[in-house]
Amino acid sequence: MSNVKPFRPNLPTEIGSFQPQLRREWHDELRIWWREIDKVLLLLIGLLMAMGTAAVAAASPATAARLSTAEVQLSDFYFLKAHVIWQAMGIAVMLGASMLTRDNARRFGIVLAAVMLALLFLVPLIGVEVNGARRWIRLGMQFQPSEFLKPGFAILLAWILTWRLRDPNLPVVAFVSIIMGIIALLLMMQPNLGATMLFGGVWFVLILMSGVPLKRLGAFAALAAGALAATYFFYDNARNRIDSFLSGGTAFDHVDLAERTLLAGGWTGSGLWLGIRKMNLPEAHTDYIFSVIGEEFGLIVCALVVILYMAMVLRVLLRLFDEENLFILLAGAGLITQIGGQAMINILVNLQLFPSKGMTLPLVSYGGSSTIAVCLTFGLLIAITRRNPFLERETPGLWKMARKQEDDAQ
Repeated sequence: MSNVKPFRPNLPTEIGSFQPQLRREWHDELRIWWREIDKVLLLLIGLLMAMGTAAVAAASPATAARLSTAEVQLSDFYFLKAHVIWQAMGIAVMLGASMLTRDNARRFGIVLAAVMLALLFLVPLIGVEVNGARRWIRLGMQFQPSEFLKPGFAILLAWILTWRLRDPNLPVVAFVSIIMGIIALLLMMQPNLGATMLFGGVWFVLILMSGVPLKRLGAFAALAAGALAATYFFYDNARNRIDSFLSGGTAFDHVDLAERTLLAGGWTGSGLWLGIRKMNLPEAHTDYIFSVIGEEFGLIVCALVVILYMAMVLRVLLRLFDEENLFILLAGAGLITQIGGQAMINILVNLQLFPSKGMTLPLVSYGGSSTIAVCLTFGLLIAITRRNPFLERETPGLWKMARKQEDDAQ
């Protein structure tokens, strides 16, 4: 028996020799990404971006004519060409962000929020003033920190609110409320009331979904109403816009011009490049592009745009319906709330149902850094909602949360 040698498998002597067997090739990663992402959401994004290209093509001549001077004559397709370039860059950013894992998307969002919040503090000091508002900062390129703060804000708040799972005694609601208050103060200094309301809407939705008892929501609602009343009495920019909206405006108001342009095309529109009223519409390629769609493509296409946004919001909510991870649930809901809220505000302004806010239509309006920011938001949303289609989930996330809210109310 002493001559019998024990069996010893021929194992590699270095751990590194296993690495070639465990490393995934890039095409394997790509297949996993394609299998896990929400392809329906990606299709809706593509449809809206295609409609945005057509809309900017319609609005480009009007904006080029309005901004041309005796010294500089802009081509009719100047903004269309720039828009296509920005869209291509945005698509690259969106696809790159969508390939992040959930954990890396969370880390990226937190870092993004911290950096943009720091830049937001610098806007009053070194910001660039455009049309009476100091919202932009120039660091190689000119951009609004608030635009890139939006996706980071939703992810940061979702992450903080999940701290309660580790320690129920942590005042996470107070933490996120303080952050919201700081951002609101910085935005109102620019002034940027529209963005403040959008951030506030995301904050409220996340607070609502984080498990706060319904009894406490009344206090938050009263606080929001008091802040809005104080804004009206002590904030000239907001008071002027609200008064103009309530008084019905005049034929020279931007909102009134937008509504007239929107209705000029009837149900089927006047046809591409055949619109007339758009030539008098300020910011036809950005804030009021929905009205240009109405004049040149008709109210039916406007209704289709609204349906696409509604389908996008519904699709994400259905994706989150059976999500068991609280962070994914909150972050996904916050990101889609931001997109849906911005689209709703822009459309209501064009319909003269909301005071003018200077807010673009996501994926449709012309934009430089704003297009990149919106595409980044969607990229992070796709990354966060990635899931293995072969894994079954037994606990419906949104349903469970709704039942908890109902129990707390009782």
